[in-house]
Amino acid sequence: MAGAARAHPADNSEMTESIQAGAEVIRAFVKTLPSAPGVYRMIDESGEVMYVGKARSLKARVTNYTRPEGLEVRLQRMIAATRTMEFVRTETEAEALLLEANLIKRLKPRFNVLLRDDKSFPYILIATEHEAPELTKHRGTRRKKGEYFGPFASALAVKRTITSLQKAFLLRTCSDSFYKARTRPCMLHQIKRCAAPCTGEISTEAYGQLVEEAKQFLTGKSKSVQDHLQADMNNAAETLDFERAALLRDRLSALALVQSQGDVAARAVGEADVFAVAHDAGQFCVQVFFFRAHQNWGNYAYRPKADPTLADEEVLEAFIGQFYEDRYKSDRPQCLVKCAVYARRCAAQYAAGLRYCGCYRSGRYACRKPDRCTD
Repeated sequence: MAGAARAHPADNSEMTESIQAGAEVIRAFVKTLPSAPGVYRMIDESGEVMYVGKARSLKARVTNYTRPEGLEVRLQRMIAATRTMEFVRTETEAEALLLEANLIKRLKPRFNVLLRDDKSFPYILIATEHEAPELTKHRGTRRKKGEYFGPFASALAVKRTITSLQKAFLLRTCSDSFYKARTRPCMLHQIKRCAAPCTGEISTEAYGQLVEEAKQFLTGKSKSVQDHLQADMNNAAETLDFERAALLRDRLSALALVQSQGDVAARAVGEADVFAVAHDAGQFCVQVFFFRAHQNWGNYAYRPKADPTLADEEVLEAFIGQFYEDRYKSDRPQCLVKCAVYARRCAAQYAAGLRYCGCYRSGRYACRKPDRCTD
């Protein structure tokens, strides 16, 4: 029976020489590096970028690669293949992180963690270009004038929420051309899912009030909306306007149904992205949950491409940097919560424009915006 294959001593010697040669190349660059933030690229003999990294201090970070003996095998292989390096100095560590994420997406270095399924999440849009704003699903570039609410994890989650909003606020979901062509209310008005502003069943001012109530609900002010509807229903009943009272009762029931379907844990979280990472059989999975307006708007599973020897926190750090690189340019979540492991502080701090609080509850670390931080 043949025994297990063993590495030939000559192979080990050759690998050691390659590692030392790579370390010498890196050592030559260290002499000229500043102790300032920046991004570095490690390049092999064919000119291919193998790895992109960021650093608070370029000199300190790159110096670590000149002592390969204590590094893991993956990094030793990377050092052995290094023939030259390139550097970009930045003013802040935040700029370095954003540049790193951008370069990783563009160059796809083989030693970096790669976010492979970078999908565009759907949003709910209340389009305000028309006198009677339309409630619709939106995905992609925000070119339409209006207010966007999201992201949602799936189109199904958006559809379910829009249906609930139709019942609660009676907003139209038809296109502008369909709206313009109507001479009588459509079926949605008959089943009490649209106020039919197209045929004047409701005034423009009254419809605008419905739109404002929907916006308040989607931004987490559901209690004030419910209190207002409850007061209107009571007033309608006192004046014997039972038809209006019944309509308001149905709208209140629809709102209560939406809230009852929400995650109980979301009641304590106004606006957050929750991350959890796990790995098995050499594969990593990162789950992202979206909490908005005290509601769980769904989750999505990512399977980043990463070296199986990496630790969970390293994968999550790289993932978060790429996840936020081109998202939430103007409406980042108020809170970022990372479950299961503690990714390094800088990933959340700079990728999401947040500052680390240091608060720890139930195995979770939380980062909040500076004006909300008590640290």
